[in-house]
Amino acid sequence: MGRRRKKRLFKRIRRKKFRLRIDLQKLFEIGKWGFKIGVVCLLAFVSVWYFGQQVSTVGDSMKPVLGNGDVVLVNRIIYNATTPKRGDIIIFKPKGNENVHYYTKRIIGLPGETVEIMENRIYIDGEKLEERYETTDIDDVGIVKEKVKLAGDEYFVLGDNRASSEDSRNADVGNVKREYIYGKAWFVISFGEHFGWIKHKE
Repeated sequence: MGRRRKKRLFKRIRRKKFRLRIDLQKLFEIGKWGFKIGVVCLLAFVSVWYFGQQVSTVGDSMKPVLGNGDVVLVNRIIYNATTPKRGDIIIFKPKGNENVHYYTKRIIGLPGETVEIMENRIYIDGEKLEERYETTDIDDVGIVKEKVKLAGDEYFVLGDNRASSEDSRNADVGNVKREYIYGKAWFVISFGEHFGWIKHKE
């Protein structure tokens, strides 16, 4: 092979190597951008799935905190890390019935506790419950005519507007099992008087 042919061959080889290096760099850059986009999409999905699920409030049982038609965002991940607490406003389906709408109520009694309602007062394990949020009188105790002992996975819930609330005093709702809790209401996204963060007070 002549010297000129060898030089031309080496030049072609160098050009191919150079183009290959450029192509690999492009693929690397594309891969980096693809990874970043994938991470962003994953974070967006997780945020929406666990913090952005929307539930409409049905009725005025949670007045004055929430009103009929208020659309709330539900934190679905919080109870994977912590247990529901007294005073939390939760979203659930009574008895896990998927054919009914979501209910929005406040946790009053915790697993293992005894709940009693007497003369418009709530007693937890014999101690009067001091509530620091606005409620109406309990004119009807419903099925809670005697002390209610909660199982290890049950919660006793009431609406703040107790004169107009279907809650644990009703046989169709009863005590709420942990597995039936969808999440914790944390933000009202519908514009109006309740727009903003939901205050959870005990």
